[in-house]
Amino acid sequence: MYYFEELDVSPSIGIPFPVSFVELDIRPSIGIPFPVSFLELDTWKDKEGIQRRHTKKYSFRQPDLKELRNLTSYVLDPLGFKARFGKLLPLLTTQVDEGLMSTLVQFYDPLYHCFTFPDFQLLPTLEEYAYLVGIPILDQLPFSGLESIPTSQEIVDMLHIDESLVRAHMTTKGGIQGLPSEFLVAQATVYGKAMSEDAFEAIFVLLIYGLVLFPNIDKFVDVNAIRIFFALNPVPTLLGDTYFSLHTRNAKGGGAIVCCLPMLYKWFISNLPQTVAFKKNKGCLRWSTRLMSITNDDISWYNRVYDGVQIIDSCGEFSNVPLLGTCGGISYNPVLAHRQLGFPLKDKPNNILLEGVFFQEGKYPQGLKGRMIRAWRKIHKKGRKELGPKNCIALEPYTAWVRKRASEYLMPYDYPRPTPLVVVGPSTLPNQGV
Repeated sequence: MYYFEELDVSPSIGIPFPVSFVELDIRPSIGIPFPVSFLELDTWKDKEGIQRRHTKKYSFRQPDLKELRNLTSYVLDPLGFKARFGKLLPLLTTQVDEGLMSTLVQFYDPLYHCFTFPDFQLLPTLEEYAYLVGIPILDQLPFSGLESIPTSQEIVDMLHIDESLVRAHMTTKGGIQGLPSEFLVAQATVYGKAMSEDAFEAIFVLLIYGLVLFPNIDKFVDVNAIRIFFALNPVPTLLGDTYFSLHTRNAKGGGAIVCCLPMLYKWFISNLPQTVAFKKNKGCLRWSTRLMSITNDDISWYNRVYDGVQIIDSCGEFSNVPLLGTCGGISYNPVLAHRQLGFPLKDKPNNILLEGVFFQEGKYPQGLKGRMIRAWRKIHKKGRKELGPKNCIALEPYTAWVRKRASEYLMPYDYPRPTPLVVVGPSTLPNQGV
């Protein structure tokens, strides 16, 4: 059962369908309720007569970060900055390959809220995002959108800016309050030149939160980013925004994905094959061909930085993890990501563990958002004791289930297999007892 937002058109062909919130049985092939006759309209046959899904046209919101990069020259102690605020500086210089990301999002699976490939699935997790951004997930409620808007005095206390300036520059854009980035950059520059480290860093980090981690309106740091910055627990919201934007744009047939793109990019490339043959791409193959040539044996499944990590497996009454972003809520399924965090995938998951929840802010079934917020008061974690020894294996019952899903969902590109990838050494950890 899924909760869905009010949508005005079908995901691919612009045909209206009912505009009400109800619990719906989901078509397994596309994850959205449709008359059966519509399903064939979103497919095509390749040269071998194999049915494929049509690709969708996506773009990505990428703010101009030149001014933020210039401000890095005022960071007096980069290691201390990293210890205090995480790995924010590398996000400013990450060169995102839009071709790769445009190809990746074609594999988004709206039924299971993950990326489904021919014989494996990948999905960003809370634990991976926490590591990549260098910010731990705090044992407290993440951003819900119900927090009070910071007063001018609270912003002054946090940023060390004169209250009259804050009042003069606080404005509303797109129906949401915030501060122009131009004003904050100017203030950060003043404090940077004066070597006033605390004041500079506070403003600089807020700019990164508003323009990079939680982009919304161009050149504008909105009040949601300010509230998340105050709480300093951004990871659940980061992941929530990523899934929410992917899911929304997939349902609407394309459009601009708005999330922290450098984070999604860093996550994905960390899982790609690390072989010389794949990295060099001497054949100048397109990303669609390169990704379709990968099998589950080629993926770089595990990083030992996650050896001692306890997985946030579910929250409260939910069988998976409900995420609240800045624009709405969506669930994600850690049970599908066990292999990424070192644990075996033995069998197909129980459907109850994959129950999907999705809503747009301001448009949700009565009580759903409150249930999601309360769920975060009771976090359920799992580790070796519950999931077994770490060996990164996937057994045939699970792999067969993925292949079946890939066959139902249809792949958008031709299979160029087999493409030999020169693998040096084992691609998984040594067997530890399974």
